[in-house]
Amino acid sequence: MKFEDCKYSKQLAYKKEAFSFGTVYVTEYFLLSEFNEGIHVDHKIASELISRFSNLISKGIKIGYIANRFNSYSFDPQLWVDFNKDYDAFVASAIVTYSNFSYLNASLEKKFFNKSLKRCKNIEEAIGWIMNLKEFKTDINQN
Repeated sequence: MKFEDCKYSKQLAYKKEAFSFGTVYVTEYFLLSEFNEGIHVDHKIASELISRFSNLISKGIKIGYIANRFNSYSFDPQLWVDFNKDYDAFVASAIVTYSNFSYLNASLEKKFFNKSLKRCKNIEEAIGWIMNLKEFKTDINQN
């Protein structure tokens, strides 16, 4: 299921950012990516994303990251190591997997991410988990 088809897209304010390789949705609590079928997420794509979202990443804002992988694509897990070394923006990450192969890939990536990374079976599980992290609980309870 795509983000715009889930219940949270009606409940949360978000901004949709389109790229040639996919779409990223920006909310107060998380960034959610939906990349195109068959792409390879490498340093070039990561650099473009970091450049576009540098205002969030560089201001010390804490945010979650969700990869909604309903399309099949590859991801260089070394990107997590490089990102974690240079930035401290993500408090946690969730990867939504739709196949056993995607789940196995997410398990490999988990070894490269130095914070909490949850593998989820659907987008609503991932969003619910991110929004219930202790870092966001205070903000959510005030809304």
